Parts: sequence; structure tokens; C-alpha cells
Amino acid sequence: MTFEEAVAQHLKLLSQYVPVVDRVHGKQHPEFHQVKALWERMAQKIHTAGAALPQLSEEFAKLREVTSDYQVPGDVCESYEAVYHMLKDLDQAYTA
Repeated sequence: MTFEEAVAQHLKLLSQYVPVVDRVHGKQHPEFHQVKALWERMAQKIHTAGAALPQLSEEFAKLREVTSDYQVPGDVCESYEAVYHMLKDLDQAYTA
């Protein structure tokens, strides 16, 4: 999957899920506040870049660090898990 395809597939859902997951799980998983902030910065860069490839290497490196390479905690909902899977898809497509 190309990065553009991954963005087309995941951008809308991530924009919906990330704020909700942050609100629901942020207290038990404060690292998700960082995930939310990184996602918001990435989404802005994606929108600003238009057809060009945005510069997201720094954000993906930080996401891998914050999420322990997208390891889903055992006590979270399916939406939290879906966010990590979608972010990992974007990361893999970006670095491919």
C-alpha cells in the first residue's frame, strides 16, 4: 500500500477516533496524549502538503517510541487498538 492509499483509507477514521480514545483512555494511558498531539501535527502536515509527500519522519519516529512500536495495551477498547493499527499502517507505507 502506498502512503497516499493509506492516508485515503485511514485519515478520516483516525481524525474521528483519536480524540475519543484520548478522552476515554488518557487518564489510564497518559502516553496517548502524546499520540494525539503527534497525530494532530501529522494530520495538519498531510493537509498542508496536498499532493506532495509531507515530512513526517520525526513524528513517526516519536510515535514508535511512545507506543513501543505500536504495542496495544491489554486493557483498552477496540478503537484504541484500531488507532495503533492504522498509525502503524501509515508508518509502514511512509517508510516503504
